[in-house]
Amino acid sequence: MMPPTKHRRPGWDPAKLRERREAHGLTLEAASEKLRQVARRSGLRVAANFHTLWGHETGVVYPGPHYRRAYCLMYEATEPELGFRLPLPDEQTLDLSALVGSLADPATTGQAASAIAKGLDQVSEHVRSDGLAVAETLKARIVNGWRGRALARSLGTTTLVLVGGYAGSGKTEFARFLGDVSGWAILDKDSLTGRMTERLLISLGGDPHDRHSETYLKEVRPLEYECLMDAANDNIERGISTILSAPFIAEFRDEAWLAGLTNRCRAKGVDVVAIWVRCDAESMREYIEFRDAPRDAWKLAHWDEYVSTLDTENSPPGVHLRVDNRMGAAISVADRMRETLRRLLG
Repeated sequence: MMPPTKHRRPGWDPAKLRERREAHGLTLEAASEKLRQVARRSGLRVAANFHTLWGHETGVVYPGPHYRRAYCLMYEATEPELGFRLPLPDEQTLDLSALVGSLADPATTGQAASAIAKGLDQVSEHVRSDGLAVAETLKARIVNGWRGRALARSLGTTTLVLVGGYAGSGKTEFARFLGDVSGWAILDKDSLTGRMTERLLISLGGDPHDRHSETYLKEVRPLEYECLMDAANDNIERGISTILSAPFIAEFRDEAWLAGLTNRCRAKGVDVVAIWVRCDAESMREYIEFRDAPRDAWKLAHWDEYVSTLDTENSPPGVHLRVDNRMGAAISVADRMRETLRRLLG
């Protein structure tokens, strides 16, 4: 058994934690079960049982950071109120008890917006002469972001959009258009993993711009997509609709992969939409030459060989929608629509 560790945090008073549990009418067993449930909902690593809670309440073991956060959520209290530490100077308790109701109720949304503003005020300090103006602008934007998110939640479901297509097809531009219109987050595979990919290829003794060899396809490409999907999962777990831009060639051809992703997301209340951007070979080559990216050097040097592997007529079997960007038609429409919306937004 670990020795008492009260010296770890000034003001630690384990008796307050026991008093709070007893005030809620919970046994050690019931409290540990409830603590685990709260932790799971919040993504906290807690493996509590009644022995764990007994150790915390008797001062044998000081609760770790995830345990303290879970306790605060379970008892709707602050760390000082639960006896974990002394309060900071001027530390206040944010009263959230009035926040009940539905996001469809404007009054509830307004109360939540007010609480967000108060919470930001409580934890923010101005360290520069222009700090107050910066803080007020940031606060207003965050509150407006909340209002938009609350409205979206009341109208629909978190959405994960996968925009795929061959190199130069216009998938990135179409994904950006969707992001500009919706305000959803955009994750582009090349932007997210490009530097990592180059360093990894070098470490494997390869060309940093290789995107066609067995080394890249077997050792590196899977990691790129794992990073992309992990980042997307971080967003959708928090209810943030997200647009992914990547070729998704092998993934869209694998109906089991897309079905598995769809089922996992559906279990979280998230819709998945797979979009394929179709384009003709001549237009793709024109765009690839224009962007002049080192990763495209092999394609351009072996164009006929590369094009012979593409199916520019048909969509992969797993996609829901196909965007026809032959001769740049879809992106032209998207550009005009985006510019009009920008004028409307001022």
